[in-house]
Amino acid sequence: MTAQSAAAAARATVYGYPRQGQNRELKKAVEGYWKGRVDADALRGTAAELRRSNWRQLADAGIHEVPSGDFSYYDHVLDTSVMVGAVPARHRAAVDADALEGYFAMARGTQDVAPLEMTKWFDTNYHYLVPELGPDTDFAADSAKQVAELKEALALGLTARPVLLGPVTYLLLAKPAPGVAADFEPLTLLDRLLPVYAEVLADLRAAGADWVQLDEPALVEDRTPAELNAATRAYRDLGGATDRPKLLVASYFGRLGDALPVLAKAPIEGLALDFTGSGAANLESLAAVGGLTGKRLVAGVVDGRNIWINDFEKSLATLGTLLGLADRVDVSASCSLLHVPLDATAESDIAPEVARWLAFARQKSTEVATLARALAEGTGAITAELAANRAALDSRAGSALTRDPAVRARVAAVTDADGRRSQPYAERTVAQRAHLNLPLLPTTTIGSFPQTTELRTARADLRKGLIDTAGYEERIKEEIRDVLSFQEKTGIDVLVHGEPERNDMVQYFAEQLTGYVATRHGWVQSYGTRYVRPPVLAGDISRPEPMTVRWTSYAQSLTDRPVKGMLTGPVTMLAWSFVRDDQPLGDTARQVALALRDEVDDLEAAGTSVIQVDEPALRETLPLRSTDHADYLAWATESFRLTTAGVRPETQIHTHMCYAEFGDIVQAIDDLDADVISLEAARSHMQVAGELAAHGYPREAGPGVYDIHSPRIPSAEEATALLRKGLEAIPADRLWVNPDCGLKTRGWPETRASLENLVTAAREIRAELAADGS
Repeated sequence: MTAQSAAAAARATVYGYPRQGQNRELKKAVEGYWKGRVDADALRGTAAELRRSNWRQLADAGIHEVPSGDFSYYDHVLDTSVMVGAVPARHRAAVDADALEGYFAMARGTQDVAPLEMTKWFDTNYHYLVPELGPDTDFAADSAKQVAELKEALALGLTARPVLLGPVTYLLLAKPAPGVAADFEPLTLLDRLLPVYAEVLADLRAAGADWVQLDEPALVEDRTPAELNAATRAYRDLGGATDRPKLLVASYFGRLGDALPVLAKAPIEGLALDFTGSGAANLESLAAVGGLTGKRLVAGVVDGRNIWINDFEKSLATLGTLLGLADRVDVSASCSLLHVPLDATAESDIAPEVARWLAFARQKSTEVATLARALAEGTGAITAELAANRAALDSRAGSALTRDPAVRARVAAVTDADGRRSQPYAERTVAQRAHLNLPLLPTTTIGSFPQTTELRTARADLRKGLIDTAGYEERIKEEIRDVLSFQEKTGIDVLVHGEPERNDMVQYFAEQLTGYVATRHGWVQSYGTRYVRPPVLAGDISRPEPMTVRWTSYAQSLTDRPVKGMLTGPVTMLAWSFVRDDQPLGDTARQVALALRDEVDDLEAAGTSVIQVDEPALRETLPLRSTDHADYLAWATESFRLTTAGVRPETQIHTHMCYAEFGDIVQAIDDLDADVISLEAARSHMQVAGELAAHGYPREAGPGVYDIHSPRIPSAEEATALLRKGLEAIPADRLWVNPDCGLKTRGWPETRASLENLVTAAREIRAELAADGS
């Protein structure tokens, strides 16, 4: 096929789309179902209407081939576990009795049965449910969801391509089930899993699928020869099946590296590649393997993870080069649009100058269609769009909003000494223990307490002008008093004010820093029904005035016990925002760190003795390729120390991380030089405690004993058992007792009971240690 005929065949597609709806209809329906206000049929009806709406939006934007099967009530990896019959034994009865109830039991747990472990989806803030597998796992195909959703799309007269998580990535994301040896490798189950995938593919073919997409993002990470061999076998076998649709294997989030020749040679019909960010290296790699002779290439040239408008001229140059490297070149976003908000035109509060720089899912779909049209018909077909795109790009590049000379001068003046505490930890800890006078196994929480309906209503009423600022602030004070009183009565040692004034741990600060732009409707799924509104980091960052001092000081005035000051760290402020792409991330991190350093200094000056700077995104933002780790970890840990290093030795610095594979970054955790770290550990059965011990981590740590992402109330006995396991790795004089994460999403009844059990467990272990003379 010539380049000209390949261009003529160019079509527009995307890999996936936001699930929640314009007004988070899915969240409301699912949570209504959990509370008994919405029945199963109504929930299914809402879901079906959202799918139809998504497909119509895509078709109206000019997308020729829409994805199906990417919709989920909770998580697409959990959906895959259901599709292949990998239901944990403890959930089998619930799934057999009621598939929907059992599905949510796997995601959230019940009072009697723990949920699946949850962790981050590659280097994003999306959380997936970790498959639990063992040598006795029996897979069985269940294609009902995928077939039904394909038929829905086809019934609308659309060309639809089912999207499945690929078998290699599914197994690489899995962990040994409880009770299975820790060294069990789920990938050894590949030959058992492939026939199940083949059966699902046959079912989809019979239902009308011409193409099926198999997502293999794990192949953009460092992979061993054995893992690459597994990919070779997987697509040799699936490609060799006779009763199947055409196969499009999709990778995203970066460059394929050694996996590219594996997939290029595989007996599949198409390959989807990311050509944005580090994925741009795929262009050179594709040329090096001689292109994709006889195959379809889906080119991800529109960034599916950030919200800036596409550079049409740059993308068309990439697409023009690709025309000579494949029989057919289609255009797509670089990954599923699940990771961006739905519609930028809903953001009426954003300044017009900034709004023209933004593209959310709907806008990105239009960009994909525009580029496909240019590829098929020539750039003359999009003359007006090219001119408007260039004007918007020039507007951003030249805007005074993006550069502040004072901020840049301050960053340039930073020295190595600015990122070092005045004393090493061994000396600081003596001063801190004398100053704080805490018991063995001190108890605390991570920061937030339940955000009740009354609190959210008060915040909304303030925005609408229904109450004045004085009335709103009195409501916040009342909540702080209640939270402090509960903690004191329960016996918690280091208190928090509960953060009732905060809408979100990133947005709250972004709204008070220069350079950030907050959205009103920019919701993105974090996990399940938890949606966040990542702010847009558009310009240089500074802190005009204190952000947290007033409320922390008010809380401290109510008690003699220490109250933690609570801040979100610089890496997380970047990771959970849509960050600017016009300068190195390290430069932006230093700007945020210096703004936060001012806040830390003001908290200490106001009498705050314990200050927590949360960095849950430190592991999440780790690049997927090991060759890129050192540079990232250097600036990431430096920015944390730059935030915290200016305090006195007796001021105790805490940090917090959750729902990630911490073992990969234990040295970086050490390099933060925080005095205390709290980490998620309940769902992962104290795994991180062993990882810290193996590293020789010398500071204090609180591996969580209360899984806050489940509504179940852990008993005192459960918390005690976890603490005993933690003590096997961490000495008692360095072990803290705390939940996995903040309590914002939990209700008060379960929070009260769970924290009371947590304190009971700590007291029981203290008594045991005292009796042993420890």
